[in-house]
Amino acid sequence: MKWTSFWKWSALALSVAALVAVGCAKKQTVKSEGAEGAPGAPAVSEPSVKEAPPAPMEVAPAPQPAPGVAVTEERRSQFDDVLFDFDRSELREDGRRTCEAVADYLTKNPQAKILIEGHCDERGTAEYNLALGERRATAVMSYLVSLGVPRAALSTISFGEERPLDPGHDEAAWAKNRRAHFVLR
Repeated sequence: MKWTSFWKWSALALSVAALVAVGCAKKQTVKSEGAEGAPGAPAVSEPSVKEAPPAPMEVAPAPQPAPGVAVTEERRSQFDDVLFDFDRSELREDGRRTCEAVADYLTKNPQAKILIEGHCDERGTAEYNLALGERRATAVMSYLVSLGVPRAALSTISFGEERPLDPGHDEAAWAKNRRAHFVLR
């Protein structure tokens, strides 16, 4: 009877140990369910980070050139440019007034010398515009000489269409580019 009781208690102890072992194993599984990255664990989504769109850059408007100041490499002038009509080299009334101011300055400053640059808009061939620019510069020089300015104080050069004051491609830009520009030396 003792042996039978021993085996019963031993079987009962083994069964309890097996149940405890299985029960503990389940508990470990339950503990790992909430762990991040465990198999079967619900995916944990990170809060999405939305990038803010880049702030628009503020661009300062380009400064507007003062009268007689070129946007290109042209040197500044204290005199306004003499403007011309399309395909013309005759002085207009406003151009004559500008020339009178230049002549007055040269009369008061006999040591001063002026270079007269002839310019054209972009229409026409390069050769034609060089010749037209020269005619414009020569017309201004001739008028200054007629006002009493010594010819030795004046010189001319033509840039044709090569140095536009306004790089635009419309009538407003072309009107600015048809000019004679004064460079005080």
